[in-house]
Amino acid sequence: MISKNKTKYIQSLSRKKEREELGIFIAEGEKLITELIKADFSIDLLVTSSADLAKKMNHISEVIIGDESEMKKISLLKTPSSILAVVKIPVRNALPDPLPDDLIIALDGIQDPGNMGTIIRLASWFGIKNIVCSTNCVECFNPKVVQATMGAIAHVEVTYTELDSFIMRALKEKRTVYGTLLEGQNIYTSDLEKNGIIVLGNEGNGISPDIEKLIINRLSIPSFGPRNKTVESLNVSVAAAIVCSEFRRR
Repeated sequence: MISKNKTKYIQSLSRKKEREELGIFIAEGEKLITELIKADFSIDLLVTSSADLAKKMNHISEVIIGDESEMKKISLLKTPSSILAVVKIPVRNALPDPLPDDLIIALDGIQDPGNMGTIIRLASWFGIKNIVCSTNCVECFNPKVVQATMGAIAHVEVTYTELDSFIMRALKEKRTVYGTLLEGQNIYTSDLEKNGIIVLGNEGNGISPDIEKLIINRLSIPSFGPRNKTVESLNVSVAAAIVCSEFRRR
């Protein structure tokens, strides 16, 4: 049985303020929670409606068994999972100096949790270990972001910083910075550096003017269909998949 206090406590973690103050976040689903445990994330509390899962996770210090109606009260999903964990936010190290000699994704003002989570998942798929976010991007431990990563949040370092300072640092280190823009060189015929910095912009406004002026290497994904007013651009997570694939296949 889940007490009223525990229910309120877990429900409060849907808010960014509480997550940041307490240094914890919510994860739902056996696969996601298992990935976090494998990556040595610390689980503060596990709640499940399955006695079998409770036995399987008996190494966790606090495990509570609740019924389906109680899981509905604490779940943030439309279809509640049978297992939910309260997880400690790990201490994130600053980006090393010099920067890692590999592809890095830089996100400028990404607001949609689904897009952020999908991009983190894509980064893991393509073996990209670092994502650098502007301070106005959605928080990576937002429950919707965490769910959309499908466990990839355990394998990708997400850093929040002033993006202009990061790009200037990258340029000083002689790194090539690429921006995904509607007006740019065809990505399929462009020279691409294996350790480039890929900048992806906000869903509605693209890359902000202050960041765009720092970008010399502008890339675009050509449209092969008829031009029409209803399809002006690609969703940012779709663009990220195409761009990452093109960089990795070279």
